[in-house]
This record gives sequence, structure tokens and C-alpha cells, in this order.
Amino acid sequence: MALLTGSQIIINLLRQNGIDVVFGLPGGMILPLYNELFVSNFKHVLVRQEQAAGFMAQGVARVTGKAAVCMATSGPGAMNLLTAVADARSDSIPLVAFTGQVNTNLIGTDAFQEADTFGLSFPITKHSVMVKSAKELLTAVPLAFAIAESGRPGPVLIDVPRNVQTELCEVPSDFDTSFKRIYNEYVSHAVRNKTKDSEMPSVVDNIVASLAKAKNPILYVGGGCNSPEAGEKIAEFLKIYDIPVISSLMGLGVVPRSCPSFLGMVGMHGTFTAGKAAYDSDLVIAAGSRFDDRAAGVPDGFCPKAKIIHIDIDAAEINKILPSYINFVGSTIDAFSQINSSLKKADLSEFKNERAKWLSSCIELKNQEKIQLEMSCAAADCCGAKTCGKKGGANYRNPREFIASLPSGNDIIVTTDVGQHQMWAAQYFDVQRPRQFLTSGSLGTMGFGLPAALGAAFAEPDKRIVCISGDGSILMNIQELATMAENNLNVTVIVLENGALGMVRQQQEYLFDKHYSASTFASNPDLLKIAEGFGIRSVDADAEPDWQKKAFDVKGPVFVRTKIARCENVLPFVKGGSLNIDSLR
Repeated sequence: MALLTGSQIIINLLRQNGIDVVFGLPGGMILPLYNELFVSNFKHVLVRQEQAAGFMAQGVARVTGKAAVCMATSGPGAMNLLTAVADARSDSIPLVAFTGQVNTNLIGTDAFQEADTFGLSFPITKHSVMVKSAKELLTAVPLAFAIAESGRPGPVLIDVPRNVQTELCEVPSDFDTSFKRIYNEYVSHAVRNKTKDSEMPSVVDNIVASLAKAKNPILYVGGGCNSPEAGEKIAEFLKIYDIPVISSLMGLGVVPRSCPSFLGMVGMHGTFTAGKAAYDSDLVIAAGSRFDDRAAGVPDGFCPKAKIIHIDIDAAEINKILPSYINFVGSTIDAFSQINSSLKKADLSEFKNERAKWLSSCIELKNQEKIQLEMSCAAADCCGAKTCGKKGGANYRNPREFIASLPSGNDIIVTTDVGQHQMWAAQYFDVQRPRQFLTSGSLGTMGFGLPAALGAAFAEPDKRIVCISGDGSILMNIQELATMAENNLNVTVIVLENGALGMVRQQQEYLFDKHYSASTFASNPDLLKIAEGFGIRSVDADAEPDWQKKAFDVKGPVFVRTKIARCENVLPFVKGGSLNIDSLR
């Protein structure tokens, strides 16, 4: 048997799993592992703040669907990383995080840079573990990836004391192939409370019977089916059973925006048509979606007349917010494979005409719902001519038209930060495929967009990654412009600058009598000069007519700024406690 250190075991197992890059920032309690990264010539991307390491790993994971790896030292390093870990848990993103820890004999002594990473991470991870010996790593690492990727994906954290990283351990004779064996053993029984194989035929039969009897059905897609494989099965479903489709924020891309039956995003800033279709439906097929508050609003008023068929891989989501008439606990890929097969043989003629009229009426309402492209400035805030695009003599870009004009082909992936720009991107960017639109949905973490874009660029180096941000969000992780420049990544950062925390300011306008408390900036840095200081090509979209050519028809990083009026608001907007159909428009 060979002798390997804990650090060597980690690196070897990462390589067995095909991991070829990790993201992190070193510190004292993880230096043995970093030394092995150097000795083993393992690619490591040096971030400038540990939170960014987690978001870069998320960028890889969100694009590929596979767990990516981030690293940080103990104490403050691990604490910085945990925001990105919590974000991954909230959006069901597979991630494996390694954190250094003080030597085992010092744990609990308030040693230098000691913090209870395991305890702090426990409620915000899918699984976390502190290993006490190098031997534990032999199974802990393969299991981390198996847990992160199987069932409902999520982050796993392994806390590794410094002495465990240097401890020698005898590895078994099959060590070089052990990762796959341990991984597969876990995955084979990973989905708990899955609909039993013996029950599936009757469940599918009941689903198909309900579809055949429905007159006003809709399909509600979420992040749980935002993959090319699930998207393909859903496209097949819609060819057999063409009905209106609505989406959560995380479900954007499952069905192309160009699909005639796609009614848009539903919820607080979703389309009125999507909310109205859900409200008037008699059957909702919820696929990989969980009726969260930002999408469903008031749960009892989301689809009050409808029976719900809930398809989700996480049994905990079934009946959590709204009761299901039929549920299928399993992957959306498996569910739609079986439903499609059964639908092809079913008699769907009884209410076919009613469903056709229903779909036609929804599409008509969608076409009537004017997409708000005009400026939303109130007369008191600007010159009074809403289409002029000017305030105080300065030119301001229309954010809706601006985002709608961005390229969206197969070579484009978009990330966003969190705020008004995020919602405008969700409303107006032409998302055409799964995993094209990457955003922090549930946790809503400002600072997500830039590092996630860098991670996506490492995963898809031949594509152009576009990060849409605001002047509030971009400052959260602006130091990662250094990482972007250092690695010469094909990323275009676009900042909509309005001198405010726009979404906060908007809610203060509508909900707090325009008491703009701590939501506007007294001064703003020159973001273009900052980008230039990092060695990045800067483009002022307001001053350069051919800005798109300079932003997209090039290799390497680009930073773009455009100014928008502070008084621009994201509409529709559903106030808390209101139904989606009562949105401000």
C-alpha cells in the first residue's frame, strides 16, 4: 500500500473526478493543500476575496451542471466563502468547498483564525463534515461530490484541519479508481422518498388522465428542469400537448422566449399574462418549481381554481406551499420521459378544442400586454416627456431597450447581479436555452454576477460571457476585475449606473412614501477609470455609437457603462400581500 498525505489524497481524488481547476485564496491553515496544488501542477485560480471563489465555482457548476471546487483558509477566509455556499444551497447548485482549519489539538481553544466552520456551515449546506484524519478523506471527498450532484443538488463543505492535510495515510490498492466506486454506490440510492417504480405507471396514468380532462392547463417550469436534457423532454411534451408555459426566475431558458406559448416569468416582476394564466387555469403542471413567495405571491391566490400536478426531485417540496393533486417525486427528465410516452398513446380529443381556445386567448393577452419599453420617469422627476430619455439636460439610456438589444446567440451566456438590472434582464433579455441565464435567485446576493461570469468563462472559454450589473452590485466584488484581467477572460461587464440602490429605492417609492433612506449615493466613482486601472478595455456606451462592436466583437475582457435615470422603475410590480393579477403596471 502507498503512503499519501491528506493533501495528496484530496488532489488525487479531484483528478479522478475530472476536476481540472479550483478557485480560492490561500492562508495559513490551508497552506499544505496549496503546496500540493503547486507540486502537482494543479490549475488554481487566485481570487481577491474568498466569496468570489465560491461564486466562480458556481459559474462553472451552473453552466455545466457538475460540482465545481472552491477553497479558503480557516476563520475569516471560510466566513467570506460561506455567503457563496449559502447562495448555492438556496438555488440548488452543486458545489464542493474545502476549508482549512486549525490543528485538531487546538480546536476549541480560540486559536488564531479559528472559527467553527462546520457549525456555521451546517444549516446552509446540503452536507458538511469536519474530517479528523487523512483516512476519512478517502471516502469524504467522493461522497461530497456524490451528495452535491445527486437528487436535489447543493453545496457540500469539507473542513480539513492543517495537521490532517500533512498526515500520512496508507491508501488501498484500488485507490486510483476508488472515486467512481464510492460515488456510484451513493448515487444509486440517493433520492429519498422517490415515487416507487411499482407506483409510477399508475401515477403517470393519473397525470395523463388529468391532462386529457383539463380545459385550461398551464406548465410552470422552474430551476429543477433548467438543463438541456430536461428542456428537450419538455419541448417534446409541448409538441404533443401544446399549452401555455410560465416560468420562475430560475426556470428562464427551459422554454425559449421565442416560443409562442411561452408567457414569460411569473411573480413579483413577472408578466401580467403569466400571473393571469395561473390564476385562471384549471390544472397546473409544476415542474422543478416550488411556489416560492417571489413567484407565487399569496399562495392561495396563485392558481385558486386549479389542481396541481407537482413534479420535483425533492419530496420536501411536495405539499410544502400548495397541496398537490398528484405528485411525482423524481427527476423532471424521468417524469416527462414517461409522461410523453403515455401521452402519445392517449386520447386527448375530448377537450382539445377548449385547450386550443385557451392557448389562443393566452397568446392574445400576451400580445396585448404592451412590453414597457418607454421610460418610466414620472413628470416630477424629469422633463415630463416620457419618451425623451433625458433628465436635467443629460442623456439617459432606456434600460429596457438597452437590454433587449443585447446579442443572445449560442455563443452568449449572461450572468446578473441582484437588483433592478436583474429584473430587466429577466424580462427583456432574449433567453433561448437552458443554462444561458445565470442569476442569484433565492438568496439574491449582490456581488454574484462578476465572479459567476468569470467562472462561466473558465467553463466555456470560447463563448462570450456578459455580466449585467448595477453601480451598487458591481462594487460588492469589483476587486475581481483583477482576476478577470489576469486571466484575459472573454467577459463583457455591463453596468447600468443610476447612482442608487435601485430596487431598494423603488420599494421605498411605492411602499414607504418616498422616504429614500440610505438608497441613493452622494457620489459615485468613475467606473470606467477604475476598470482601466485594472488594465481592462473600457467603453462608454452613451458616448460611442459603435459600443456593441467594441464590447462583443473582440477577445478578452471589456467593461461597459451606461447611465440610466434614477427614477426608472421595474414594472410590473406586485406589492407584498397582493395577488399577481393585481400588479402595478
